[in-house]
Amino acid sequence: QLQLVESGGGLVQPGGSLRLSCVASGFTLDQYTIGWFRQAPGKEREGVSYIWPGGVSPYYADSVKGRFTISRDNAKNTVYLQMNSLKPEDTAIYYCAVGRRATMTATMYNYWGQGTQVTVSS
Repeated sequence: QLQLVESGGGLVQPGGSLRLSCVASGFTLDQYTIGWFRQAPGKEREGVSYIWPGGVSPYYADSVKGRFTISRDNAKNTVYLQMNSLKPEDTAIYYCAVGRRATMTATMYNYWGQGTQVTVSS
């Protein structure tokens, strides 16, 4: 069965770091674009980052550029989102998703994980 599972979320103080993982089952991630999205309470889901199959020129939203890094480990069928210098406004549920195009339009992604909660608070 096709499945994406996010993990690594939690509670962290401002300025701290978290590393999110997205593990795929039932298919191979290396042929697809993987996107990270987030949704805070009362706000629209927004694109955070995506990585192409080759891993070159990943995209980052302006709000996270310079703080977040997306990467792949194809042998583990896993995509990561390293989040540094976290801010309270980063608080959201984070989702990974699989698509076939380089885009941060959520409707262009076909498979989604269940989400993992990230809370940044002092």
